[in-house]
Amino acid sequence: MALVVYAGLGEELTCYSVDAKTGGLNRQGSVNLPAEVQYAVPDASGEHLFVASSNRNNEDSPNGMVHHLTTFRVASDSGELTLLGRSEPLQDRPIHLTRDADAKHLLVAFSSPASLRVYKVNADWTPGDMVVQAETIEPGIYPHQVRVTPDSQQVILVARGNNARNGKPEEPGCLKVFDYADGQLRNEVSIAPNGGFGFGPRHLDFHPNGHWIYVALERQNKIQLFDRLNGRVSEQALFTADTLADPSWSGHRQMVGTVRVHPNGRFVYVANRGDQTKDDGGQKVFAGGENTIAVYAIDPATGAPSLIQHVETGGIHCRNFQFDPSGRIMIGSHVYTIKARQGEKIVTVLPRISIFRVGDDGRLTIMKSHDIDTAGRRIFWMGVHAL
Repeated sequence: MALVVYAGLGEELTCYSVDAKTGGLNRQGSVNLPAEVQYAVPDASGEHLFVASSNRNNEDSPNGMVHHLTTFRVASDSGELTLLGRSEPLQDRPIHLTRDADAKHLLVAFSSPASLRVYKVNADWTPGDMVVQAETIEPGIYPHQVRVTPDSQQVILVARGNNARNGKPEEPGCLKVFDYADGQLRNEVSIAPNGGFGFGPRHLDFHPNGHWIYVALERQNKIQLFDRLNGRVSEQALFTADTLADPSWSGHRQMVGTVRVHPNGRFVYVANRGDQTKDDGGQKVFAGGENTIAVYAIDPATGAPSLIQHVETGGIHCRNFQFDPSGRIMIGSHVYTIKARQGEKIVTVLPRISIFRVGDDGRLTIMKSHDIDTAGRRIFWMGVHAL
């Protein structure tokens, strides 16, 4: 099995081959998108890659006007990407997307203005028309991820909410659960412990057993376990655990990121991201914080996560990480170019792609961390693909 990594370097989607024995990384080629890559997802066969792009970077830059869905064909021998058809324009910034089981539809989360929309996939695999919903959708505040449940019967939209800031009170977060069939979202239910206050979910992942759901709380630096039985998600978390080695960092520019359950179902992993800066001799320099992966063993009887490791990610602000299908390799990417003090010097830390070995005990060992010259752009999304 060969591995490749796709990394969105701004509007450029670049393919790298991975040497799983040494942690080596070799650039293969790239394709261009209409705007910065936001997220991407393959179809079940791995023969096609659906990509969302936008020139609106975040909720604080409201002037972006270029938003698209694009499909690429994936070469089975090299991972090379070939554009199919043309990119389909969208009206707002797509922050996350997924597909249903047979890839007949793409489900797209929009953060601001908040929305969840479903688009058909045409017979030639290109993005098609938006599906008009029979029921009104209430998407919550700042949706950040959308997932289809493993049984394909439901969809969960993860709405982060926002911390109090600039004189505005906290805006609550929630999980929006929908029944799903043939592109239609119905019977919406909102899961919002404490009314969603103090509950800032960013991402979730499903356990292979199909009913445990691990939710990363970005704003609280915690991981929570919810249960889903007979199509109902528990209204309260069954278990909650801290993600930081030093919880005093919480409240700074310190955030939880991606959460992923290991393919074997025995472990769950969460990214801690710190990128706060301070003035240092007239330069904005990294102020400290935790850039780690928190590793938890999963109790096979209850699903409770128990912390077993914090490991440095090898860079600053690891926004994405994924396992290879075997679960033996984990690869993470870091977003920004940022300055940091090293002794008497201030150095420039480039965005990095880090490659980890995963032990039988679930613990991670970093193999190599590769600087990526992005020419000032961000690695906003990264994905692992097996050939």
